[in-house]
Order: sequence, then structure tokens, then C-alpha cells
Amino acid sequence: MSTNRVDVLQAFDALLQPARFKDYGPNGLQVEGRMAVRKLVSGVTASRALIEAAIAEKADAIFVHHGLFWRGHDGCVTGWMKQRLALLLAHDINLLAYHLPLDAHPECGNNAQLALKLGLTATGRFGEQDLGWIGHKTDGGAFESPEALASHVGQVLQHPVVLVAAGNKPAKPVSRLAWCTGGAQGYFEAAIAAGADAFITGEISEPQAHYAREMGVAFLACGHHATERYGAPAAAGHVAAQLGLEHQFIDIDNPA
Repeated sequence: MSTNRVDVLQAFDALLQPARFKDYGPNGLQVEGRMAVRKLVSGVTASRALIEAAIAEKADAIFVHHGLFWRGHDGCVTGWMKQRLALLLAHDINLLAYHLPLDAHPECGNNAQLALKLGLTATGRFGEQDLGWIGHKTDGGAFESPEALASHVGQVLQHPVVLVAAGNKPAKPVSRLAWCTGGAQGYFEAAIAAGADAFITGEISEPQAHYAREMGVAFLACGHHATERYGAPAAAGHVAAQLGLEHQFIDIDNPA
């Protein structure tokens, strides 16, 4: 079966509601391709590797979390930007990108899908635009220590975890968890204020190590890409099923 570009865009907009968010770049159709859409490829980032893989799979549209255009870019079509755009335009492929709307969606979003993978249940939100999630283990238990939590997360995500725990204080059980995928290290203070025992995100910057040690709240940096592998295929799979499209998720490895 096939549909058209307009219906695909409307389906993603209806699902992810981008108008609700103040974002760092445009959400929706970033590059216009052919009108007819039969096959949809999803991925995390609109890298050249993903675009080339989508071309090889004869995709009509690509859906990603990290698109091509961001606030602060100079707008010049040179270097890597030229190469990516040239491939999309030469092969008449649509590129759709949703950043914060994909993080936040209560079922298909990155935070929701990460929670499913890790066996967590959300009970509230925190931080700017309510993008941070807070909750507990779905089975109602607790992790016996920050180290046990880090081991669990690393095994599930198959990615190294950087753990900064509470200085020289004895390890304590971790029951109240906060999380926000990707580069959300700036949400750590809000997670502490929300009463978290530990905060899970993708990256760590220099200040967060000190906050963790001084405040007694564990910080886990689990990989930007590793924590955001799950929202794109969930959202794209939902829309593909709704419109009767073929869908394929292509995971381009990224150690970050």
C-alpha cells in the first residue's frame, strides 16, 4: 500500500503535537521529496550513513529524532550539509524530524520507550516543558545500590554507563528514579529537587559530577544515542501501521 506525503506529515503531527513545544529547530517535514510514500525508514539521526541506507532500502520517507536544521546554524549548504541534502534531493526522499515532541510522547516517545526497556513506571514529570520523567521500578521494588542500577541499565542498553555516586557516603537503595533521554544533563538539579535517588540520561558535563557527590543523588550517563534508539521506531511504526506503510528501523551505531 501507499499514501501521500501530506497524509504522512498530518499523521505524525497529530501523534506528536509539535505546536506544544518550544524547540531547538523545526519539527515536521524538513526536506520535501516525492508525493507518493510506500516505505518509511526510521532512525535516530539524519546522518549521511542513514540516508544512504534508506536509499539502498528504496525508502520514500525518513523519520528521525535529530534532523538537519538547528537553531544557531549559519544556514550555509556546504560540507556535510551539502552531502546529506544532495542525497535526499537526488533520490526525492522526504525527511521528517521531531525533536522534543518525540522525547515527550507518553507512549511512543524516547522517555516512555526507555522506561519500558528498563522496567520503570512514570508517576510524574519535572523540568522545563515537563520533559523529565520520575517514577519507580514497575515491580515496585528498588535497586539495592546505584551500582546495581548502573549494571542493569548497561546490560539492557548494551552500552557503557558512567556512574557518579554520592562521594564517600554508604550506598543506599535506589527506589525513586528520574530520567530524560539524550543530552539532558542540565535537568539534574530539577531531578534532585523532585526527590530522585538517581537520574538517568545520555550525557554528563563537568558540574553534574560535583552535584551528585555533594547532594547524594546518583548520576548515570548512559549514552545519548543509546538512550534515544527506541522512540523513532515506535512512533514511525505507529504511523506506518495506521497508514498501511512498510516500515524499517535502521540503527546507525554511535558510541556517543
